[in-house]
Amino acid sequence: MKKILVTIFQLSVTIAVLYWVYHDPNRRAQMAEALRNAQYQWVIVGVLSYVLVEIAAAFRWHVLLKVQKIQLSVPRLSGLFLIGMFYNQFLPGGTGGDIIKSYYLLKETSDKKAGALLAVVFDRFIGLVALVAITGTLISLRYNFLAQTTDTRRLLWVLLFLLGASIAALLSTFVISGFNLFHQLPERFPGREKLIEISAAYHLYARHWRATLLAFGASLIAHLATFGTFFCAAYALGAAVPVVNFFAVMPIERTISALPISFAGIGLREKVLQIMLNGLCGVPEATAILIGSLSFLIILICCLPGALVYFFYKPSVVVPHVKLREMEQEVVTLEHEISEAE
Repeated sequence: MKKILVTIFQLSVTIAVLYWVYHDPNRRAQMAEALRNAQYQWVIVGVLSYVLVEIAAAFRWHVLLKVQKIQLSVPRLSGLFLIGMFYNQFLPGGTGGDIIKSYYLLKETSDKKAGALLAVVFDRFIGLVALVAITGTLISLRYNFLAQTTDTRRLLWVLLFLLGASIAALLSTFVISGFNLFHQLPERFPGREKLIEISAAYHLYARHWRATLLAFGASLIAHLATFGTFFCAAYALGAAVPVVNFFAVMPIERTISALPISFAGIGLREKVLQIMLNGLCGVPEATAILIGSLSFLIILICCLPGALVYFFYKPSVVVPHVKLREMEQEVVTLEHEISEAE
């Protein structure tokens, strides 16, 4: 029942924000004009940029799985990764792709359940660390630029609050794990054993610091290539924004649209770009909104191969039945317990 209510809320927010940004007939006419004059060769470049995102993210996942001593062939690994990417775009909630990816990964490696789940969760964790690093760097370089107007300053403060919370969470997680504080929890503390497993995984990735650093580097590439995808959409629509200014805006859009209050960030993405690109870079509101929608369309195109892989997917080995509902509970519980520890 709770999941149904959350989905209804997300869809309601999505529809409301989309109506908000698209209801003006004059703005829609400007959008139509922008689409008629678009340079669609930039869309092709944007697709290639997002393919780079997928390659970097798949490589990161491969590295994290290898630390857990999980070996998959490149075609099998790529297929599972694409399935996860597809479901990330089409399932409500923030863990849909992780759940599906974990479910099919366990069909390949059912004897390494804990390692498979932790690799999926830490894949997201390393991505967060990289985004925090990029965001902190860009804000320090372009703070005055981002804080020029009242509306953009408000969005910047939201980002700074979330950034501060993320940094505090990451530091507290490292301290708790580094001093093995989970072992001091009472025996009957809920989830104590899982928290100890998570702490052990931290130590495992810390010991394999070269692999973890490699995964971090892949995350940096993935995030910057995502920014590049949006940048290509902007140039396709004639918004010739300097790359430094555009990239400075992107952490705000990426962070706010990732909040689980709309379906796949639809609507929030367009509204944030409308405020930021119009207020800071002089991009017409209609064009700024279209940049968000066109970028999302490019991402969808790049994620669609996952649907084809899913349709033809068969486990490479015969394994015991894995229940999707139980898998969902495992992934959600692990991510929740990491956030609680943070």
